[in-house]
Amino acid sequence: MALYSFITALVLLFKTQGLNKSGKRDWTAPFPRMNAAVRATVRVGLYTGAKVYFVHEGYQGLVDGGENICPATWESVSMMLQLGGTVIGSARCKDFRTREGRMKAACNLVKLGITNLCVIGGDGSLTGANQFRTEWSGLLDDLVRAGKITEEGAKKSSHLNIVGMVGSIDNDFCGTDMTIGTDSALHRIIEVVDAIATTAQSHQRTFILEVMGRHCGYLALVTALACGADWVFIPEMPPDDGWENHLCRRLTDQRTRGSRLNVIIVAEGAMSRDGTLITSDQIKKLVTDSLGFDTRTTVLGHVQRGGTPSAFDRILGSRMGVEAVMALLEATPDTPACVVSLSGNQAVRLPLMEYTATINKQKCQNFTGHSALFLMCRSFENNWNTYKLLAHINPPDSNINVAIMNIGAPCAGMNAAVRAAVRMGIIQGHSMLAVHDGFDGLAHGQVEPITWTSVSGWTGKGGSALGTKRTLPAKLLEEISHNIAKFNIHALVIIGGFEAYVGALELVQAREKYEEMCIPMVVIPATVSNNVPGSDFSIGADTALNTITSVSAVKAEHTCDRIKQSAAGTKRRVFIVETMGGYCGYLATMAGLAAGADAAYIFEEKFNIKDLQVNVEHLVEKMKTTVKRGLILRNENCNANYTTDLIFNLYSEEGKGVFDCRKNVLGHMQQGGTPTPFDRNFATKMGAKSVLWLTDKLRECYRHGRIFANSQDSACLLGMRKRALTFQPLNELKEDTDFEHRIPKTQWWLKIRPIMKILAKYDIKLDTSEHTDMEHVIQKRRP
Repeated sequence: MALYSFITALVLLFKTQGLNKSGKRDWTAPFPRMNAAVRATVRVGLYTGAKVYFVHEGYQGLVDGGENICPATWESVSMMLQLGGTVIGSARCKDFRTREGRMKAACNLVKLGITNLCVIGGDGSLTGANQFRTEWSGLLDDLVRAGKITEEGAKKSSHLNIVGMVGSIDNDFCGTDMTIGTDSALHRIIEVVDAIATTAQSHQRTFILEVMGRHCGYLALVTALACGADWVFIPEMPPDDGWENHLCRRLTDQRTRGSRLNVIIVAEGAMSRDGTLITSDQIKKLVTDSLGFDTRTTVLGHVQRGGTPSAFDRILGSRMGVEAVMALLEATPDTPACVVSLSGNQAVRLPLMEYTATINKQKCQNFTGHSALFLMCRSFENNWNTYKLLAHINPPDSNINVAIMNIGAPCAGMNAAVRAAVRMGIIQGHSMLAVHDGFDGLAHGQVEPITWTSVSGWTGKGGSALGTKRTLPAKLLEEISHNIAKFNIHALVIIGGFEAYVGALELVQAREKYEEMCIPMVVIPATVSNNVPGSDFSIGADTALNTITSVSAVKAEHTCDRIKQSAAGTKRRVFIVETMGGYCGYLATMAGLAAGADAAYIFEEKFNIKDLQVNVEHLVEKMKTTVKRGLILRNENCNANYTTDLIFNLYSEEGKGVFDCRKNVLGHMQQGGTPTPFDRNFATKMGAKSVLWLTDKLRECYRHGRIFANSQDSACLLGMRKRALTFQPLNELKEDTDFEHRIPKTQWWLKIRPIMKILAKYDIKLDTSEHTDMEHVIQKRRP
């Protein structure tokens, strides 16, 4: 028998945890945005030759059996990506909490020859799965003694493989950077915050928003960062005694500084140090009675669970689904059950038993401060520290001037980065200067002070309030050096795309001639193209991606979801969509994965007329048999000759009699719009961290009463590398830069392109370099 021949099927369970009216934990509660994971698991499972089953209504369907466990097909998961909720259902299940119920579930699996479970849910679901696997041998013995199954059947199903995927809007799994559903929940929350804030500002109101998070304050904390809230209450960090007076002083100070509204974010599980709940109504009464402010309370409730999934959740679910299948293919009888999680930009596996043990430990901590915070992921703690730093407004006097500018094309999130940098600089005691219109503005003296209140409300503004241009400084060095001296600029924050990176390099190279350039500099990547070397992600790319996939707050017309709906409505229609990105194919690739595209043409992956022919023939065949719609994405500079018009004409001609074509060029709408929660949060942390780094560097470079910085590490780019924000000298990044095409030479996301092709039913080899070495496993399993 081949090592992997015992793998007979994959089962999808759609399960989550919740609390019943008595306060006890139920096995399941409704959970959103898992359809991408379901779709990926089904299709990759079928691709590898496995037989895949749906289990409808969660563990209840597993216990009841019958029609609740049915085969899944390639077509049964079509058009799922843009759907919220759970297409295969979820239900509360008390039966599975009993051994008798688990015996019934085991019996149903054995009869169908199923020995693999893919469980998608929260801690209750995964804890139940772990218990089910632990008891498996005993359950089979009991079933044999009861005559429910034969000894031969028990022998064939002697072990059970389980892989879990965490679905929780609370992001309360300590082993992953993000759980499926969290990003979409943040989208819903921020949409409400933006909508209500305009009214609150008009009427000078205090606005209290209560969000979900009974035991985890992630949603509340990130929302507070993303909207610049005056105060946040989370269960992990109860406020100090006397917080009532502190809160009132904070709100009064903000009004004194000219703010027309106050924002307070409350997690539903927020509590004081003595363990009593802090409710939104309690806070409203405090503010109204103590300050007389006009105060309103909004409790979002289950709105946070609903709606269309964000692009991030679609991509995350797809990648988790692929990794789950890989884990099952690799499993042996001795392999422990695992949970698929996200670490930086990598899909990783963690032992399920360790996860459930950590969950139990978290429950015992009662979430009374740092002990609970320690158990959360590092990003949670970083968010908390950033929020605390931006909340203190008692600066020392440093006599340092820090200038901020935007360079290159505008993108959503630039203003959030500027706001965070300005406020962090003021907190450090620096005088902050705004440079308008990029290097042009610096050369022409368009420099002015920027204050705490002047950046109020900037986190939610799209574009660039400072103005931005693509001009590089090489021809303006004389004027720039003059104005650096004139305005006594001691440090420079440059926020922008590839031009910001190249422009900063030119300033560094000019240090030999212009002593004024010998000041610390930091570049923050901000571009929809995500093409800046030294960072896995750039500010603005997530908003552009959501604009393409029709999930951003802008809800722009002619985006992929609506295009696909149009194609589905008219039947047999293919849309050719051109995305931005310059020579970088990030947007086209990720949008293709998020929207379920049939192909995405990019510069980094060369293609020719034969490849186009294969793609057309593949789509024609799909249209004749199963799928009645198609989506083709093309990066704007993927090929000088195979233009969007040519590809459109080619598909139109070859598809005659089978499908018709439509064409859309999305254009500059991808650069606009309200920034997503990810971009707001990312930009806030980048802006704050950049100024803290400059502050330390200024101390190092202070010599004989003045600033002098000419070492390589005094001019850095702040980028995200896997899980960490790191500062990298600009000169060291040149070796990884393709200056002609304005892209990094190495790009992490290229490794996941095969996933998109497999999910589109192409017969290709899966690049498993980011997983374990499993290509031989796949080939052995495939018929």
